[in-house]
Amino acid sequence: MNTADRQQYGPQARPVPFERGTDGPRVVLAGVDGTRTSLRAASYAAGLARRQGARLVVVFVSSPAAYTAVLSDVVADTVQQSHDELAEDLRQECRRSAEELGVPVTFLCRRGDAYAELCAAADEVRADLVVVGSSEQAGHRLVGSVATRLVRTGRWPVVVVP
Repeated sequence: MNTADRQQYGPQARPVPFERGTDGPRVVLAGVDGTRTSLRAASYAAGLARRQGARLVVVFVSSPAAYTAVLSDVVADTVQQSHDELAEDLRQECRRSAEELGVPVTFLCRRGDAYAELCAAADEVRADLVVVGSSEQAGHRLVGSVATRLVRTGRWPVVVVP
């Protein structure tokens, strides 16, 4: 992972011994993708991290759709550029919020399957809580959303923000 994929803002996190599930969360992970519900989830996670004196880890996963493989190079480049711009916007918002709220924030930018990348990030940072937005896509009611899959995994408490 290069330094552009991991950015830290705000005050330094207080070092504490790792102990899952005691005295509230010490590391709150929020998954964002730029949708309304994911931005509300990030706001909720930031408020919780501020109140708990916890570290906030914001994970943006760029998940290229299956059809991008059949797109022309020009269209695929445009899609990639829009993902890069969204990542930069989210990175700047994390920086601003970290300074405003006084919360230590780590911004991770990943590429791949959202569920798999959020699980990997939660394990890497030893998240005590995962916060995601509910899916706004109708098809997810049938096949399941990232939020549903995270809840079913059962490795961390998961908060799904509407």
